[in-house]
Amino acid sequence: MEVLGDNLWIFVGLVFTAAFLLSQGLVVPVFGESRTARKRMRRRMKSLLADSKQPSGVSLLRDHYSHKLTPLERRIELLDIFEPLRNLIAQSGMQIPAYRLILLALLLGAITAAIAWSLNKAYWAPLVGAPLGVALPFLYIRKKRSVRIARIEEQLPDVVDVIIRALRAGHPFIEAIRLVSTEMPSPVKDEFRTTFNEINYGGDVRASLMGLLQRVPSILIMALITAILVQRESGGNLAEVLEKIAAVIRGRFRFQRKVRTLSAEGRISAWVLTMTPFVLFVLISFINPDYMPMLTESTRGADIVLLALVLIVVGVIWIKKILNIKV
Repeated sequence: MEVLGDNLWIFVGLVFTAAFLLSQGLVVPVFGESRTARKRMRRRMKSLLADSKQPSGVSLLRDHYSHKLTPLERRIELLDIFEPLRNLIAQSGMQIPAYRLILLALLLGAITAAIAWSLNKAYWAPLVGAPLGVALPFLYIRKKRSVRIARIEEQLPDVVDVIIRALRAGHPFIEAIRLVSTEMPSPVKDEFRTTFNEINYGGDVRASLMGLLQRVPSILIMALITAILVQRESGGNLAEVLEKIAAVIRGRFRFQRKVRTLSAEGRISAWVLTMTPFVLFVLISFINPDYMPMLTESTRGADIVLLALVLIVVGVIWIKKILNIKV
């Protein structure tokens, strides 16, 4: 610690930035929609939700925990400004109120700012520490959301198979949804149970399916719902259509695993190349403590460190673009 001195936070910032970029850019599945495809999906979702007969904000999942709040907490929770955060929380499968998440983020920001100030009395130390603490709850929520949606997508082929078998056995579509909500494991079970309850309580089928799409914003869920809605409006054999969709989804996952296997070497190389400077920094600091201060305690050394940070960020982004295979 004495070797790093006042430049400790520079080193911590470099490690945090590199690890964050790697976790966000290289740990996520390689085979995924590009940013352009995600924008198209969001536009399509907005158009579909606009056509539904019920407001997009109506959700039994939200009511499940909002009724436990006091009247004042409920009024704060239902403010329009919290709507995007409420949707993000619902998509993650958690039931924490949005205003409590914001209070938790502010509390963590104050704690990390105090820790930064205690480690380094410089004026900029709390300015570096506070944003890290504030961002932690939201990063956790987004991580939970990504993992949950990926899990639901993996379970979707089995869901389609259950619906197909129920339809071919003569059950109506609503009964097929009920079977999914009772026979399948979580988290897909929970989402289809919410959809079934919304329909069972008198809600419109289209609006209930749009609620499912809002809670699980996935291109695979959108394809499934679109096929169901088109069949309900134009007729046809829904079982055959869903059978083809299930085959496409399984083929997509097979290709995803193949691409992930072929790109494993590149992802491991990214981790090694990015973390090597930090590992060497620590090792050299312990082996030869008088060597690193020439870099950390000089003005030109600080410029070199800043340049290294920029090059690391550029390198991670470059590797991410190489590994992001668009299909």
